[in-house]
Amino acid sequence: MQVTNEMNEMNEVRPTVLLVDGMALLFRAFYATSYGGYIMKTSAGVPTNAVFGFIKYFWDAVQRFQPSHIVCCWDMGSKTFRSEQFTEYKANRIECPEELIPQFELVKEVTSSFGVVNVGVHGYEADDCIGTLSKSYSEDAQVYILTGDHDMLQLVSERVSVVIMKKGQGNYAVYTPETLLEEKQLKPEQIIDLKGLMGDTADNYPGVKGIGEKTALKLLIEYGSVDGILENLAQLPKGVRTKIESQLDMLHLSKNLATIFCEAPVACALEDCFWELDRSAVIEKFEELEFKGLNRLLG
Repeated sequence: MQVTNEMNEMNEVRPTVLLVDGMALLFRAFYATSYGGYIMKTSAGVPTNAVFGFIKYFWDAVQRFQPSHIVCCWDMGSKTFRSEQFTEYKANRIECPEELIPQFELVKEVTSSFGVVNVGVHGYEADDCIGTLSKSYSEDAQVYILTGDHDMLQLVSERVSVVIMKKGQGNYAVYTPETLLEEKQLKPEQIIDLKGLMGDTADNYPGVKGIGEKTALKLLIEYGSVDGILENLAQLPKGVRTKIESQLDMLHLSKNLATIFCEAPVACALEDCFWELDRSAVIEKFEELEFKGLNRLLG
């Protein structure tokens, strides 16, 4: 009986969930389609270039990874629990382009027309929603996280692959625990320690000033973690030891800011994000937005 149960588990076809980092795709699409200064708009003057590009990125990933379930996660404002912990968190971000603002809600209408569930929680980032859902869904499914954010690599596990969008549509780097270790010499949890040490200029937290990626990586390979480094401070070169000792509080804060919170109050049962395309609904939305050229994407 035990052998039979094991064989059944091996033969079981797991659902495949695609968790989409909506903000990452939308911003990438906006800048990819507006760098020349031209912004696509409807005849009524509504800007649509980011939505147009988003659809192409999204659909390409759907064709590539063939998910049975899809969820698209969104930021719900600039203020989160991290900005309360560190007021300078993401304070260096440039103001959102005026033409992009109306496309935030418009793109959610488009994903809904595709039959995709949109989720977001005020006070948390899309990353936290993705982390929480990936942890939940991976118990019963294979999860792919579609993003351009390397911070997500901390979420990699045997059943969670992080798909990093690279330059050029359809060009992806798919990270599993094995490929992450092979390429970056790090385990998923060490991504957090790496960020804690070197900081993140995009998110505007400093880490330990004077310690860059090369030194941080060397330390982690040798000592395994921030805790391991701190336990062996006496063995470090004097300059490195002094930097760490003088910035211990910022090291711990930066590591905390880098950690994706996987217990966010987001609820979306696996069965609720089962994906089935209603072609007529999508075409109707395309016509409303004057995206006639995109109909051919659907086949």
